Amino acid sequence: MARIYFKPRSIVVPGDVLAEGDDVEAESIYIERVGKKFIAAITGLFQVEEEDGKYRINIIPLEGAYIPKPGDIVIGLIRDIGITHWDVDIASPYKGVLTVQEVLDRPFNPATDSLKRYLDVGDYIVAKVLAFDRARDPLLTIKGEGLGRVSEGVIVEIKPSRVPRVIGKRGSMVNMLMKETGCDILVGQNGRILVKCPNKDLEEIVVLSLRKIEAEAHLSGLTESVKEFIREERSRRGV
Repeated sequence: MARIYFKPRSIVVPGDVLAEGDDVEAESIYIERVGKKFIAAITGLFQVEEEDGKYRINIIPLEGAYIPKPGDIVIGLIRDIGITHWDVDIASPYKGVLTVQEVLDRPFNPATDSLKRYLDVGDYIVAKVLAFDRARDPLLTIKGEGLGRVSEGVIVEIKPSRVPRVIGKRGSMVNMLMKETGCDILVGQNGRILVKCPNKDLEEIVVLSLRKIEAEAHLSGLTESVKEFIREERSRRGV
């Protein structure tokens, strides 16, 4: 018989015994099995699903993870569609919830209409976090200027902890990137960045620049270093 020692969404630390029994299956490399016991190897958010008397457990690492805050602008990926809401991957231990009321400005009848008409699985969206507490998943909205389905551009993912470095003091880094490349760049607080450029070469330069910022975030003088890199790449490519 399976025994689960933590509630879903509990924060666990290395050494915690998460569960025990033959009817438990670990879906994470961060869980070690010792005999019939399952032990946490990292600090993270505990997840458990039960089906037909069997339990699947998982840990989502919290180190460097994006934790939503009301007012955050995020770039999400539609993962699933319910009757009156969408489940949204926001690169966080928590999934975003986008209700039909936060998309449409008119009544919606699920008996005669389908949410797929408006947003489908695989669509990216720019959204705002309306509300969040750790007892329930964050509520999103795409009502507002600059929000909605992403119809063009490329999405770049970086570590959420590097977002402040990409933005820079008072927007210095991201404004420099846009000025030097002529691209539009929207930085989501969850580490996803939407890049829209006049051509493929400039798009590649921005992506390389973002990777450079992510890798060298600990270095001083980074803005000037990235600016020089962009100018060298533009000269080399003739753009």
